[in-house]
Amino acid sequence: MSELLIRNTTPADVPHLVALQRSVYPTIAAWTEERVLHQLGVFPQGQAVACYGDRIVGCASSLVIRWDEWSTDHSWSEITANGSFDNHDPSGRTLYGAEVFVDPRLRGQRVGHRLYEARRALCRRMNLKRIIACGRLPGYHRHAGAMSLETYAKKIVWGDLTDPVLSFQLKEGFSYCGVIENYIPEDAESLGHASLIVWLNPRYDPNRPTIAFGPGEKM
Repeated sequence: MSELLIRNTTPADVPHLVALQRSVYPTIAAWTEERVLHQLGVFPQGQAVACYGDRIVGCASSLVIRWDEWSTDHSWSEITANGSFDNHDPSGRTLYGAEVFVDPRLRGQRVGHRLYEARRALCRRMNLKRIIACGRLPGYHRHAGAMSLETYAKKIVWGDLTDPVLSFQLKEGFSYCGVIENYIPEDAESLGHASLIVWLNPRYDPNRPTIAFGPGEKM
């Protein structure tokens, strides 16, 4: 197998990316190719893919927002402008992680780690204060009858339970901030809910402006 490469998404990647998303989330409607192309047009530096040669095995999508304009109670559709990223604000200080997914056949091979690493590098390069994201809780449906959503998430933080998403995010250096109900209502495994997480950029300098990318610049 060739070396894993993380790079910016290109228009040619879009059909393969959408097909991969369908295989990762068979019960959640995949993005349309038009939506992904629009995201690329809005903030190309924030869209990345993981590749082995010509094969796309993962994706990470993000936008910049003014976090102060949002409460902790929001949905994925609201904060991403229904996936269009039209509310991307280059003057914001927060990189919002809209999506990360990896080919299920390659889980455990650190593809997700490399995508998160690239996202942190982008945050540092742009002199953003933090990365905020909401992660699915796909194991919750198995415990919902026995405990509340918040208790489930706290047990993951405490190490009493593991969850494919939140457990991974904690290992990646993110901090748990709470739960958000009805984040993705159609996510049956998570019963629609998610955990709110944050990573603080240790190199953030409030005296420097956010870096605005020029035409053609990459992450």
